[in-house]
Amino acid sequence: MEGLWLQGLQPLRRQAGLGHVSLPFHPVPLALLAAAHAIPGTALLFAQPRGRAFPARPRRRSASRRPSGLPAEAPAASMLSPEALVAAAAVLMGLGLLAWRLWAGRLEVPGDVGEEDEDDEEEEEEEEGIPFMAEEGSGHCRLLCKPSALAQHLVRSLGRSAALRGGRWPWPCWPQLQMLWQLLQPPEPEPLVARELLQLSDAGLVALDWLVGPWGAVGGGGGVSSPVLLLIPNAAGKVTGGLLQLGLRALERGFIPVIFNRRGHNGCPLTTPRLQPFGDPGDLREAVTYLRCRHPSASLLAVSEGSGSGLLLAYLGESGSSSRLAAAACLSPIFRGRDWFEARMPWLYEWPLLLHLKQGLSRYAGALAEVVDMDRLLGSRSLRELEETLFCRTRSRPTSWESYWERNEPLRDADEAAVPVLCLCSADDPVRGPPARSLPTELFRSSPYFFLLLTPHGGHCGFPRRGPGRCWAHEAVLEYFRAMAEFLRTEERRKGLPRPRRWGGPPAEPPLFTWQRSYTR
Repeated sequence: MEGLWLQGLQPLRRQAGLGHVSLPFHPVPLALLAAAHAIPGTALLFAQPRGRAFPARPRRRSASRRPSGLPAEAPAASMLSPEALVAAAAVLMGLGLLAWRLWAGRLEVPGDVGEEDEDDEEEEEEEEGIPFMAEEGSGHCRLLCKPSALAQHLVRSLGRSAALRGGRWPWPCWPQLQMLWQLLQPPEPEPLVARELLQLSDAGLVALDWLVGPWGAVGGGGGVSSPVLLLIPNAAGKVTGGLLQLGLRALERGFIPVIFNRRGHNGCPLTTPRLQPFGDPGDLREAVTYLRCRHPSASLLAVSEGSGSGLLLAYLGESGSSSRLAAAACLSPIFRGRDWFEARMPWLYEWPLLLHLKQGLSRYAGALAEVVDMDRLLGSRSLRELEETLFCRTRSRPTSWESYWERNEPLRDADEAAVPVLCLCSADDPVRGPPARSLPTELFRSSPYFFLLLTPHGGHCGFPRRGPGRCWAHEAVLEYFRAMAEFLRTEERRKGLPRPRRWGGPPAEPPLFTWQRSYTR
């Protein structure tokens, strides 16, 4: 029965004549995009995929050919069109406002009330947990979790790890600058990927990008039993330089990294008029099943970044002990999706993200026009309005905003999760919001599978440091996976659990990962 069901998971390899393709990284300053979105008539200049963003500068006539009696040629600045001058002024205003905000040390979040009380609560939250590391790159970290044997093992492993030691970040109190530093830094060296298109049960397509270079071959640089690391980008489908850098670091250490791209994201074709909601793990479940079939003897691990953590957390809650994953990690996750959309991010982050989503959706305007109102969708002024138009106000199955989040809240089934999850968060995250209202601390106190590594500074998916790697959170995630593998091997030897045969006869598929209750005592 399972074999018949898996027939629908047919990988469609790209037939382009080359097995490896280069994945370029072109960072765009956030202030530039925000200024373009703020001034009407200039957003289209930045949304063009190719060509000049500004009108071409006219050629200057030669002085020897100028007729007599005519005035001298005007300066070059006067030849610019009014639209170009407006766009340049908007860029300068955006950069000036960004510098002023960074100098002030913070960005105001609309709708904040009771800031003094929240600051007091944040100080109390920072004092909670197990202090196990005080390294210069990340500050004074604390691990908030339910006491267990695994928690003690993680404290010992992460505390004595030399990989977390790094140079001090020169501006620890500026989370905005830490976030921009990670976004604008291209990965080094430039990665090579091999793309697979996976056909789903409803004829939709998702893309799997295997990081293969510049060192390895197709399928990763590890061996047959090397762990497979599934990388999940943010909900906008943007593969950031930090996520690529994490994949390259994992490839160096023997992992097989692969990036999961949702329908219509990052160049993946949209073959059905349906996109993936915020917390619907159906497509991810089929992708994990395919990875298990392709690498039956390897451990499956998963890492999500930013708002993409809502998809991973929802999958772990719905799947429970049958998730086929051995461990998972989330970098700056969004735990409460509805509250995050309703509270709104600072405009400096929301508008560039909104512009990126509109640019991607405009490519499939003809197909999506059958199910949604494209004029209303492309005219959205906030992420909530876009999300509500795309998934709630559909032509075929309209639903309410409350009903949508009952089915897509990331932590709706968190009590059913049976896989260890490490969540790396910073108290000064400007995108997630204040820890007092955005971190589910009660979940980490009561569940033996959720671990919160909280640091006072780091921004959103930033966690910068000097030296190789540039991000200490990447080293912490890889060390966490190493410690998890060591802990599980020790428990298997102690309890005498059967292991799959490595020689003689047909290869036996290892049993599904089942978490022993005694591990958490």
